[in-house]
Amino acid sequence: MPGLDGTGLLFYRQARLLARRFRVITFRLRDEARDMDTLVAEIARHLDAAVPDGTPAIVVGESFGGALAMHFALSHPERVRALVVLNSFTRITPKIKLYAAIAATSIVPWGAMGIVRRFTGARLQSSHTHRDEIRRFLLLTRAITREGYTNRLRILTRYDLRERLKDIRVPTLFLAADEDHLIPSVEQATYMAARVPGAIVRILKGHGHGCFLAPDLDLDVILQEWGGR
Repeated sequence: MPGLDGTGLLFYRQARLLARRFRVITFRLRDEARDMDTLVAEIARHLDAAVPDGTPAIVVGESFGGALAMHFALSHPERVRALVVLNSFTRITPKIKLYAAIAATSIVPWGAMGIVRRFTGARLQSSHTHRDEIRRFLLLTRAITREGYTNRLRILTRYDLRERLKDIRVPTLFLAADEDHLIPSVEQATYMAARVPGAIVRILKGHGHGCFLAPDLDLDVILQEWGGR
């Protein structure tokens, strides 16, 4: 489940590695969705179509997608074999940051966002991520729409999962990059793992927020080390 960009295409590197043992399904989030429940229902429909026998899936969510993945696990625990949450959070504070971002996306010409991503793209990734991967990231994020980005920011203004963490009852692994410049991932992962029954934290040393593109991160290996999943 993708981040604010809303495209599952950025999972390409990990999808290739996971395909050695798994069937991998990625999603594009609906741009017009205005709440988590709508997105959760959409994910459920995708899974019903892709896995009609209802076999539980390992659900992976990155950043905003981690928040969505946790909501999905709360709504459909029977569909979740295990939950992997990367660089995510229980809420965004202060909310003024979100409202400022919403205002900016409404005012700034959308074409200028490509320039913004060009300047911030490398900072979002792990410091050792190859330039070719960063260029591909910039290419794949060109399809982000103003509507989708703004709606997902608005969803986060109402998002607070602190009181529901205790109700997540599936095996959960929180991954946190220690060089995340976007959110305090290690702090958030530690907080969440202390409240989700049986959850554990793994710190990804030397990695940034968008570390799934890094050359030395293999989610399949991490899953095998996490109890052979």
